Amino acid sequence: MTVQAPVVDETFAKPADEAQLDRAAEALRGNGFTVHIVDTVTDARELVLSLVPADESVFTASSETLRLTGITKAIDESGRFDSVRAAAGDLGDDPTAHIRLGATPDVVVGSVHAVSEDGVLLAGSASGSQLAPYASGARKAVWVVGAQKIVPDVATGLRRIRDYSLPKEWRRLHENYGQTSFIGKILILEREAFPDRGVVVLVRDSVGF
Repeated sequence: MTVQAPVVDETFAKPADEAQLDRAAEALRGNGFTVHIVDTVTDARELVLSLVPADESVFTASSETLRLTGITKAIDESGRFDSVRAAAGDLGDDPTAHIRLGATPDVVVGSVHAVSEDGVLLAGSASGSQLAPYASGARKAVWVVGAQKIVPDVATGLRRIRDYSLPKEWRRLHENYGQTSFIGKILILEREAFPDRGVVVLVRDSVGF
């Protein structure tokens, strides 16, 4: 049986311009998020590592953005941080253990699939493993977001998840592991209630999907 990959809408790969970044940053701040804008993935990695306390548990969400910036490796393999993944060791084939692993860390570091110009974050997931700490499980959340993820509004953000992020993840899993993906859950973060909890690092470079 032939497995047909979903079509990728490459218009969502175009990075936002400076005006769009500024609008998104201003709106995010108005919605209670702390925002940093950096130039490169190297800048993003250095900033994130400076924001993560060495003495608190930190969970790295599964993310191509974190992998490509080197953040996942730096947190989980360097020995400098109290990594939830490193401490857990081999969880075997128990899917529930993997899903619940990072539900309540002190800090979660991850990404989202879209940020609207009116300051809303959107993240899609098959299992939802990263969504619990994103929403409220973690005391602090840090999201690294490439400029190509800026969209005009929530409706376009939802379309980006379905027409760009999902097809890209589908292909990644199929090419590397012979698996596919789907959207099981979508989290929409409109406002952060607690000061300094939610930190968004916007990168002028395109990174992740």
